[in-house]
Amino acid sequence: MSELINKINETLEVIRQTTTGKYEIGIILGTGLGGLVNEIEIEHEINYSDLPHFPLSTVESHKGKLIFGKIGNKNVVAMQGRFHYYEGYSMQQITYPVRVMKFLGVETLLVSNACGGMNPLFRKGDVMIIVDHINLLGDNPLIGKNEDELGPRFPDMSEPYSYDLIELAESVALENKIKVQKGVYVAVPGPNLETKAEYRFLRTIGADVVGMSTIPENIVANHMGMKVLGISIITDECFPEALKPVDVKEIIATAMEAEPKMTLIMKEVIKKL
Repeated sequence: MSELINKINETLEVIRQTTTGKYEIGIILGTGLGGLVNEIEIEHEINYSDLPHFPLSTVESHKGKLIFGKIGNKNVVAMQGRFHYYEGYSMQQITYPVRVMKFLGVETLLVSNACGGMNPLFRKGDVMIIVDHINLLGDNPLIGKNEDELGPRFPDMSEPYSYDLIELAESVALENKIKVQKGVYVAVPGPNLETKAEYRFLRTIGADVVGMSTIPENIVANHMGMKVLGISIITDECFPEALKPVDVKEIIATAMEAEPKMTLIMKEVIKKL
């Protein structure tokens, strides 16, 4: 058995002391977006610090808990707080919890993030459903020996975000009169925000929004055959000709203000799965 599988088994051993349930839906909550936890009928919570091989979140607004419970009649496991490349973790560490989720039974992964909007038609506070992505992180969680029991050496990425889930999220938004955008998410390493020239470049290559997360988790989820729905909240407008300094507190405040819309979409999508 490989070192990675051994690590996953050691983490599972600790989780199984708290819960033996099967969880078909996984959730990753981004910056300022922990509110979906309030919609979970919580049965168990485990601190990341109590889980062997789990990294610890070093970013404010990322709590650092694995939460187990129900939304509607669906069993869910949620990461309240995620890990980023800029925190100094490897791609394998960032995506380790997604590997563990798969072993807990997760087939569908819902991922949220806060991002900067570059599409001139998008505004601060908008909710965007991710339809595709561009990886400019300069690394990939699948580099190294492939674990054949987890997934193929060359996973297909022609549908990184499930068309069925995108359609379902759109119909939920329509039913609840929530305006949603759809677009392409680009991930950069961070942690600094981008320059005017960088925003122009990212827009030119086809990105609508920019962030520092999500793509590693998406790649690993696809590697293991999960379906993924990604939702972004646009927390600042990154238009080169009108660029103003932005404060992280403002970004978190905008995320929290727009969060109920995203939370409602995710909750209803889960119920309809």
